[in-house]
Amino acid sequence: MTPALQKNQPGAAFPFDNSYVGLPERFFAPQTPTPVTEPWLIKLNEPLAAELGLDVGVLRRDGAAIFSGNLVPEGAQPLAMAYAGHQFGGFSPVLGDGRAILLGEVVDAKGKRFDIQLKGAGPTPFSRRGDGRAALGPVLREYIISEAMFALGVPATRALAAVTTGEPVYREEVLPGAVFTRVAASHIRVGTFQFFAARGDTEGVRALADHVIDRHYPTLKEADNPYLALFDAVSDRQAALIARWLHVGFIHGVMNTDNMTVSGETIDFGPCAFMDSYDPATVFSSIDQHGRYAYANQPAIGQWNLARLGETLLPLIDAEPDSAVDKANVVIRTYGERFQAQWLAGMRHKIGLAGEEDGDLELVQALLALMQAQVADFTLTFRRLSDFAGDDTAEPAFAASFREPDACRDWLARWRERLSRDPQTATERAVAMRRVNPAFIPRNHRVEQAIDAAVEDGDFSLFEALLTVLSNPYEDQPAFAAYMEPPKPNERVLQTFCGT
Repeated sequence: MTPALQKNQPGAAFPFDNSYVGLPERFFAPQTPTPVTEPWLIKLNEPLAAELGLDVGVLRRDGAAIFSGNLVPEGAQPLAMAYAGHQFGGFSPVLGDGRAILLGEVVDAKGKRFDIQLKGAGPTPFSRRGDGRAALGPVLREYIISEAMFALGVPATRALAAVTTGEPVYREEVLPGAVFTRVAASHIRVGTFQFFAARGDTEGVRALADHVIDRHYPTLKEADNPYLALFDAVSDRQAALIARWLHVGFIHGVMNTDNMTVSGETIDFGPCAFMDSYDPATVFSSIDQHGRYAYANQPAIGQWNLARLGETLLPLIDAEPDSAVDKANVVIRTYGERFQAQWLAGMRHKIGLAGEEDGDLELVQALLALMQAQVADFTLTFRRLSDFAGDDTAEPAFAASFREPDACRDWLARWRERLSRDPQTATERAVAMRRVNPAFIPRNHRVEQAIDAAVEDGDFSLFEALLTVLSNPYEDQPAFAAYMEPPKPNERVLQTFCGT
């Protein structure tokens, strides 16, 4: 028997204040979730729920029904968003939310607006013969990674809840089903603009751009050219975001234009992973056969994606086509300069530099080249350098990061010489470095262990432990010291998967 969908139940109300549903009908398809048989609440992010002004008590009581889609809260206006996108360079004019349903929007106590979206809540008009469902493993992965990114200080969508459905999903094998509740500043993507531009719908692009300006960049309404200013602001946020990815060794894995938000948040944690040993060519995604989205390629792909956004905005930027192209190209060129400045500033902090000198870039590059040649772990190397910066006795631990400990001697001599001209004390430097060099990241093997235990044995203890560790990535946490360690050879995870 198909479970009944419940609507507008007393006590289940969210403080919804929905704006996207006010856009023209062609922007989305109204879509209620498909009920499931036996929902069970795995995890409720109570601190986030409280920040959003939600009733935590109600969510504890009714969360399984609400976050599975069985109970549609009062004030929700569920919909599936329309968008297009370039996927691995090839354009698809129609993609859209194939397994995601936007329940609505809430405004927190600070006046910030957030989407609340269910992923895996059943088919939509954009499902393209898919079942609209999600398996438990990808739901847990997204929960872990999104909350880890938040704790690391990287702009990202958040995890509000995860539930199991009591129903199987059929992929290469039969897997337990689940639904993930995602919170985002918005789910508007480069691909959303492309959806309208591909149809020659300039008024649709304009309506979307006006909505984005109102929602994310309200000060731009006073700009001489608001649409060019919007393009510039999105470019600035993307440059900063991708620089932050590189600072923590993050590899998105599927940087399609439909996976790039205009809000500047990291979105869609399918085949993403964090690098263990440093190698700029690292790829984990099973579908990235040619390394398009490798670690070191991400800045250039960000620029390529932004060029696609710029194309959609050209008619709004200037009525004269050549002039519009010239203005947009200035923004695209500026992106490269912004990214480089953001990246180098972050890398200076990672090696303990407070000031700026011309040779700093070469010093950073020399360390990265040494790390690559010596197969050094990205996260541990910088963390141990942070320890060494405040304690000379920690030098052996840093040197042990390299296959040949003596290989770092020349670089350390150059580093010390550079520090001699820096204004910080050793203690100040070590404290500052520990704020930007995490001790803990969501190591791929730890994530897989937590997922396997949950999927195979119904054991969520590793999932809970990992969330606890990752909530304080910059603290030492001696009780969890083992979580700092890179994988043993037999624990290495070489491929990650989309989970769609």
